[in-house]
Amino acid sequence: MLAVLGIKPAEVRKPDIDETPLKGETPRVYCNRITAAKSSALPAGTNEIILCADTTVAIGRQILGKPANSDEARLFLKKLAGRRHKVITSVSVKNSKNVWQKDVVSVVKMKRLSQQEIDEYLATDDWQGKAGGYGIQGPAGAFIPWISGSYPAIMGLPLVETINLLQAAGLPSRKSP
Repeated sequence: MLAVLGIKPAEVRKPDIDETPLKGETPRVYCNRITAAKSSALPAGTNEIILCADTTVAIGRQILGKPANSDEARLFLKKLAGRRHKVITSVSVKNSKNVWQKDVVSVVKMKRLSQQEIDEYLATDDWQGKAGGYGIQGPAGAFIPWISGSYPAIMGLPLVETINLLQAAGLPSRKSP
């Protein structure tokens, strides 16, 4: 997604944090907390900009994280099928002096799914590592007839908000062709 913005990261580091939701934590609060924790776990050196993000899928107050296995992914898809749900993506950008954070909430409608559609999707393994057990940018995109919000945020990185935060942190503007 950063390549769309013309950005090539110098390094990719994975912060080691616990992503377990807290008791009673709402999805938006959870997503923002996890993003802030990721950002806090990665120190920014002089002239370095750190970008962290997290995406959460929610039905009401229920957080649907990354499924542990195909059985949990099946359960998530059955819960999402035929319903609207929220996809929350939070982005944090920091330099050695400041931290900026923004979240984007989109609403997604998933069509009703047959058992065969669920089985075929699970067989692709596209669900692995994806909040809610699906990725709109892959085969599950055929399950989504309607969204309200930011398509790139649903994919995991809201581009408008990300470039604005990166520029606030001191990333130079791209030159127009």
